[in-house]
Amino acid sequence: MDSKRGVYKVRDLKLARLGHKRIAWAESRMPVLMALREKYSKTKPLKGFRIAGSLHVTKETAVLVKTFIAAGADVSWSGCNPLSTQDDVAAALASENISIYAWHGMSRDEYYWALDRTLDFKPHLTLDDGADLIFTVHSKHRTMAADIIGGTEETTTGVHRLRAMAADGKLLYPVIAVNDAETKWDFDNVYGTGQSTIDGILRATSVLLAGKTFVIAGYGHCGKGVAMRACGLGAHVVVTEVKPTAALKATLDGFEVMKMDAAAKIGDIFVTATGVKDVVVDRHFRVMKDGAIVSNTGHYDCELNLVHLKKQAKQIREIRPNNEEYTLKDGRRVYVLAQGRLVNLAAAEGHPSEVMDMSFANQFMAELLLATLYRSGKKLENAVHDITKAQDQQIARLKLGTLGLKIDRLTPEQLAYIEDYSAGT
Repeated sequence: MDSKRGVYKVRDLKLARLGHKRIAWAESRMPVLMALREKYSKTKPLKGFRIAGSLHVTKETAVLVKTFIAAGADVSWSGCNPLSTQDDVAAALASENISIYAWHGMSRDEYYWALDRTLDFKPHLTLDDGADLIFTVHSKHRTMAADIIGGTEETTTGVHRLRAMAADGKLLYPVIAVNDAETKWDFDNVYGTGQSTIDGILRATSVLLAGKTFVIAGYGHCGKGVAMRACGLGAHVVVTEVKPTAALKATLDGFEVMKMDAAAKIGDIFVTATGVKDVVVDRHFRVMKDGAIVSNTGHYDCELNLVHLKKQAKQIREIRPNNEEYTLKDGRRVYVLAQGRLVNLAAAEGHPSEVMDMSFANQFMAELLLATLYRSGKKLENAVHDITKAQDQQIARLKLGTLGLKIDRLTPEQLAYIEDYSAGT
């Protein structure tokens, strides 16, 4: 279990000083993860384990990386999106002799080159956001999988991808679905995505949201969070959906529901949050208002079919950072944010540190579980596994404690009543 620290490729190592300041700020806002760091830096339960990670390189991710190292792990890292890396944070990690391959604005080839380099040190554990690293192992480095104990997955899109692999009998090692923990999807996805998506749109456009018709494709946890925040800023929110129950939830939450074909004609701002390709396509762009703004907050950039939009355009120019103006052949203008990639990470800083505190605590504890099982001679089956309810509630309780909040506990009599099936009226 030799180390290969100190090998890296980042934009500019001179940015490290600013990156260290941003990481320090995140640490001051992530008390749960910092408490885990303090606890496990003494026992170093991850000593001897190599962890390969593919996750947005943000200040919050840096706190997680440094927590793994404090617990004894050797770490190699890359971004999970070509536009989401914060170059100063990547430089800060590289300056601390941490292997990292990430910079903002990577090409597709550079992105997959970085994933390959992240795997060069032959990890025992993987950590993903979107499953690109895991899929790279399965498609290009299959022999490596035999030595991988397990992995974790951060986001909805990645979990769906991995469950499909497992159902097809193609998953070569177990993966824990961190995304499916209640302390992740009901907080990170809702409150994190909601706030950071609005943040990205405002940084890229500086438009007034009050009075605008704000169209959200998808009313899952992420779409719900965006709808909540857009509504709070005075926008008229329209939701498009394919799932009947999700559409009903949006309706009962007070939002207008319609098909995208209808919404495309009236929307001022569009956000896709579905995890599915071709949500906004040729026929939608053809009927949009002059000045319509389109963006995506799903993991992949295929939700907006920009190939279709380019065919309609006679001119494309960057009008502001992360804001491209497509002038169409009939004179209408459509503005695309962050090249159709995650607007909250490409045009802003991603989720606030406070909400990532719980998500990354789950990541840390899941990786620790995989390592602990291995040391005890056990291994999970090659499937996608959920975070335990006990871990979920433990992290929530820790977070409450850091907020200075206390809650009630059931008495023994109440616990007995819950389990007493004979009790009636």
